[in-house]
Amino acid sequence: MKLINALVLTLLLALPIIGFSAESININTANKETLMSVIKGVGETKAEAIIAYRKENGDFKSVDELVNVKGIGQGTIDKHKEQLSVSD
Repeated sequence: MKLINALVLTLLLALPIIGFSAESININTANKETLMSVIKGVGETKAEAIIAYRKENGDFKSVDELVNVKGIGQGTIDKHKEQLSVSD
């Protein structure tokens, strides 16, 4: 019984760690589908706008530069900052 209790306690303590391990992507190389799946609130139109901005202006220098993309606000960036990068 002690072994079962210890296993249950270990699993319960591990849940928050599992829940916070989100996929991280490089916004300079991510395709449309990846952008849409990782950045909640970004659909096809916004993902295409991110890619178009990247093609017209070159690679993003920082994640905060996403604010220059039409339809992407600072709130979206702040919510997903830990999941986004500009390098591998």
